[in-house]
Amino acid sequence: MTIPETKLKRVVIIGGGFGGIELAKRLNRNRFQVAMVDKNNFHTFQPLLYQVATGGLEPDSIAYPLRKIFSRSKNFIFRMAEAMEIKADQKIVSTSEGEISYDFLVIASGSTTNYFGNNDIQKNAMSLKSVTDALNLRSLILQNFEKMLTDKTEAEKSKYLNIVIAGGGPTGIEMAGALAELKKHVLPNDYPELDFNCLNIHVIEAGAKILGTMSPQASEKSKEFLLKMGVKIWLNTKVVSYSDDVVTLQDGQRIDSNIFIWTAGVMGNTIKGISPDVIEKGNRIKVNVYNQVINHENVFVIGDAASMTDENGKSISHPMVAQPAIQQAKNLARNLNKYESKSSWKKFHYHDLGSLATIGRNKAVADFKFIKLQGILAWFIWMFVHLMAIVGFRNRMIVFINWVWNYFSYDRAIRLIIRPYKKNTASKN
Repeated sequence: MTIPETKLKRVVIIGGGFGGIELAKRLNRNRFQVAMVDKNNFHTFQPLLYQVATGGLEPDSIAYPLRKIFSRSKNFIFRMAEAMEIKADQKIVSTSEGEISYDFLVIASGSTTNYFGNNDIQKNAMSLKSVTDALNLRSLILQNFEKMLTDKTEAEKSKYLNIVIAGGGPTGIEMAGALAELKKHVLPNDYPELDFNCLNIHVIEAGAKILGTMSPQASEKSKEFLLKMGVKIWLNTKVVSYSDDVVTLQDGQRIDSNIFIWTAGVMGNTIKGISPDVIEKGNRIKVNVYNQVINHENVFVIGDAASMTDENGKSISHPMVAQPAIQQAKNLARNLNKYESKSSWKKFHYHDLGSLATIGRNKAVADFKFIKLQGILAWFIWMFVHLMAIVGFRNRMIVFINWVWNYFSYDRAIRLIIRPYKKNTASKN
């Protein structure tokens, strides 16, 4: 891979997510040449992927070109390539487009879907981790309703009458809420020949409550919201397989469904070449309090792929969301900018800014350190926080206009089947 040679130290960043972008912005360009590698040439605002999947937003309103972000940044290089392997002894990263050398390597590759070794689910379920996933899901949802108008028997139609979501975390409940609003306000106008009272949306959660990482108040209120919206919630229930359009549960119950969305787990998106000795549970890489990989002096990991431990080897758990990645990027940039005086390096301490989840119009939950909120106020806070976090002024304006339009019109205008989706043909994350 061709990279301009300079006398500056080179920092290679793998991944253009929240952490990678924040780090690249804060590194001293008079001291470093920054080279970012990502398989996509854009940053994706993943928290709003479910709105793309349900026709509320177009994908280009939550995606932003990485080159545009750094168009005025000196000593910044971007290469669209997939990182394949790290050769730490040679300080080289092998990519799909060739090799690149580094002085410092930062792995900010985020997370990928965790199917917990279930091959049936991995092969047949829909995931929601990328723009491609969201577009595939949107197409399949709309294709199913078109198909229901042409299938002749009730047996043929039955598999289209259940949409099943595995996982009661934020992604699962936000997806369920959006589908419930679609069912109530939009689809009956488009398909007046169909009885949408027969359409069932299921959320299947293996734990005792949905939103298990949030407060009991948030969990109970979100459950109340979903039940009022007609969503069926299954608690303490595990999915054991999904094949031939049948979801099989642990107790033997079966649900016919052509759409099974897996949001029940994520794991670190690690790269070949890191010693297996430092790969922790959840496929996360063991790092110290400076985000430095154990036994790899010039290799660092931030965000979802990092599993931090203190000086005594005790694990420090951080949620796999954007804020830890951003905060770790800021701290690491400060330390690398002072790389010659490691004695002044600052240990990472996570500051929990709170948790948010939305279930639908005027319905959200918010957990902050000193207060718990539910309802319309939490919903406004959720909208403001997400709007400000979107990269690019244009994208913020487009999302805001779409939200205002959808709020007053009860409509989701982006109901287009651009490219029909055929199940089991798309690659899994």
